[in-house]
Amino acid sequence: MSTDTITKPSTIAKPSGARSTARGRWRIDPARSRVEFRTPTLWGLATVKGHFERHEASLDLERSPAIELVIDAASLNTNLAFRDAHLRSPDFFDVENHPQVRFVSDTATLDGERLKVSGRLYAAGKSLPLKLAASLRRVGDEFEIDARTYADHRKLGMSHGLLGMIPTPSELIVHGRLVQ
Repeated sequence: MSTDTITKPSTIAKPSGARSTARGRWRIDPARSRVEFRTPTLWGLATVKGHFERHEASLDLERSPAIELVIDAASLNTNLAFRDAHLRSPDFFDVENHPQVRFVSDTATLDGERLKVSGRLYAAGKSLPLKLAASLRRVGDEFEIDARTYADHRKLGMSHGLLGMIPTPSELIVHGRLVQ
């Protein structure tokens, strides 16, 4: 199995075993993709689950940065309006002053269907380094991506809560289809 980096064309194994080159710029199809988060609360006894309704992303393993994800922070949705309003406030995402959440890769290495990525997550006027593992699988003329990582939301200034009732880390998930 070969390892490809952002400086070489990337090869992705098709389910049939044939090889296919993922050259060029791929973009996430927002209609068939989700950007989600899961954050423990109540000292870890419950989990807040939510997603962002508006986002765009691109993947091009021949360029730098190879991966960019831009999220409309105000599109946050946990299906509870008062909680969503609080999460948009300066206590968390501060969407009035920081309308976007962004991830930009520093490195991206593809080995078969496994994509290893490191980069920076920018939210609420702060940033933190992230490493993540993803699967990238050919499905017809498209690719399916499943990526997840964990982030310490306190490093982004998102620590509001009485007596530490919002423990860390938060899980960040991207699942979707990439099209050209």
